[in-house]
Amino acid sequence: MGTREETNDSGLTYASYLRLDELLSLQSPRSEEHDEMLFIVIHQTYELWFKEALHELRGVAAALAAMDAWRAAHRLGRVRHILKIAVAQVDVLETLTPLEFASFRSRLATSSGFESAQFRELEALLGVRNPRLADLLPEAAARERVHATANQPSLWDSVLAWVAASGHAVPRRLLTRNYAEQYTGDEELQDLLLTLYRAGGEVASLMEVLVDIDEGLQEWRYRHVKMVERTIGRKSGTGGSTGVEYLAASLHRPVFPDLWAIRSRM
Repeated sequence: MGTREETNDSGLTYASYLRLDELLSLQSPRSEEHDEMLFIVIHQTYELWFKEALHELRGVAAALAAMDAWRAAHRLGRVRHILKIAVAQVDVLETLTPLEFASFRSRLATSSGFESAQFRELEALLGVRNPRLADLLPEAAARERVHATANQPSLWDSVLAWVAASGHAVPRRLLTRNYAEQYTGDEELQDLLLTLYRAGGEVASLMEVLVDIDEGLQEWRYRHVKMVERTIGRKSGTGGSTGVEYLAASLHRPVFPDLWAIRSRM
């Protein structure tokens, strides 16, 4: 580590390292309403956490490819905490009353959280395969990025490759499957997972961390649904989505279905 003098000579400061002048200039309310600032800050913060979650999950896949299960589990644990923060932020957003939101909602035009390319990419990385949602993104580059992620191995595919490389008999069809297709579970794999769970050890431990991630994602979806219902009721979303109905339909769709299916067999 350099000396204090060397650090000072570099000219790097807290503000310049974090580019705070630029960051804090990015909140631009479109109305004079006091509460619009909160709405902007919360959603920008979500996008930063989505960026970090994507970074960590790609790091998980890299660690598994390197047979570093400890580091993969560590990074997954970090993502779980990020999801907890995402849920906690709903508490802050819910301080925005329906009338306060209505006071500036018309200024949002057709923009909507439905258009979050990073969240769509996060879903794709976790195994959600829904090309229609990517096609609805307004920016071509974002559509291409989400489609590309949805055509690559999901996190679950990376996990199965690691399990197979660890010497366990993962069905070969799962290791060579078409990654663009939605994965819905496999009974033969579930038999193997039950055996590995009963034996305990590294694989079983990692699977439980994955369940934490899946549960955290479902918890965030639920809080998001209730927050939207509390704020706009059953109105359509600003992006033309069906609002609560659309969000509610996304509940109870696990991204790791095998890990839930085996619960009733333990």
